[in-house]
Amino acid sequence: MGGAYPFLAEGGLGADGVFIGEEMFGGASFAYDPWVLCQAGVITAPNVVLAAIGGSGKSSLAKSLYTRSIPFGRRVYMPGDPKGEHTAVAQAVGGKAIQLGHGRNTRLNPLDEGYRPARLSDQEWRSQVAARRRDLIGALAETVLDRPMAPLEHTAIDTTLNRAVATATTPILPMVVDRALCPDRADDPDGRLAEDGRQVGHALRRLVAGDLAGLFDGPSTVRFDPTLPMVSLDLSAVAENSTLISVLMTCSSAWMEAALLDPAGGQRWVVYDEAWRLMSHPALLRRMDAQWRLARHYGIANMLIFHKLTDLDNVGDQGTAMRALASSLLANAETRIVYRQESDQTTHAAEALGLTGAEKTLLPTLGTGQGLWRIKERRFVVAHQLHPDEPALFDTTARMSVDLGKERPDLTWKDGLVKANLPHSRHGSG
Repeated sequence: MGGAYPFLAEGGLGADGVFIGEEMFGGASFAYDPWVLCQAGVITAPNVVLAAIGGSGKSSLAKSLYTRSIPFGRRVYMPGDPKGEHTAVAQAVGGKAIQLGHGRNTRLNPLDEGYRPARLSDQEWRSQVAARRRDLIGALAETVLDRPMAPLEHTAIDTTLNRAVATATTPILPMVVDRALCPDRADDPDGRLAEDGRQVGHALRRLVAGDLAGLFDGPSTVRFDPTLPMVSLDLSAVAENSTLISVLMTCSSAWMEAALLDPAGGQRWVVYDEAWRLMSHPALLRRMDAQWRLARHYGIANMLIFHKLTDLDNVGDQGTAMRALASSLLANAETRIVYRQESDQTTHAAEALGLTGAEKTLLPTLGTGQGLWRIKERRFVVAHQLHPDEPALFDTTARMSVDLGKERPDLTWKDGLVKANLPHSRHGSG
């Protein structure tokens, strides 16, 4: 019946989960929850890819998905918000938006120990912190150098990092830079270590004394609190500096990583907005790929937000490891949501997602808030419905006239539940 009458004969996903809106061809309410669907065996990977052109309503859908999940006990982590459009949402739900950029007093120390998961012995914790610091310093150096590090450079960084850790309880990046450029004689009797690590040292120096200074050159002024309902890193002040955004994202990903990989951390959304900005950096792409592969094990649902699926073609050259990593993100997302696409994008979308001819024809005709949901092999066309209070908070155009620092008197956070002090939505209890 589903083949004879596409969309009309679909039985739906049931009522369990977060209310999204109305299934357009059947008229039934549509609910979605990746954890519920995983438990029911409908999907095996809880990750979500959302693709849509600007103005089609994708941001509102993403915000509805994660904010409506919060009363169910889920938390939201956003390692990077390039436009700062999720800051007001984080504040409204009782979370925190950490704003970084030149001219602000916020600093982030990449070498912080970070959040310590429960049930780790002291030895396990020390080993985990040491490995994370090594990986992070290497990722930062590769991001600034825009190339992989050589084996000699890895040795130089390991040596200088170990020396910095030995001399301070919580080392800071300038200590590593100083020892990379001027190693101790005991570590470098013949001067070869200084030569091997010179380029990496100067790359890291850019983070403490060059055009990227002021953000990573001292102790952290903020802490990552995994118990908050939402934590977002607001990068809007550095949106035009692609290198700085990638460095900030690399630091914040590592900062959140310990909490993300805590099996006792509960169920969490990890949202990557403006994904095309992030996927051009190999270090970030590798971290994202690792988190996506382990999502089910750690109770994480990753959400990757694109403008269009052809953005994947801009990640590395055809046949490269970067392109393969980018494609694997799509392969590891069994929920693909496609909003309106321009006519010249539909062929690529159809090939990437295995769409039928009817679905391909449908994409350019979708209205605002309407999307094609591909959940494994099942298909739905859904009209997203907003509560009357949501547009002012979610709409990216409305934000232009909203004071983000102003408290929302109509939204309160109490005992983990969002309470809107407004008349009941005409769309029902959803």
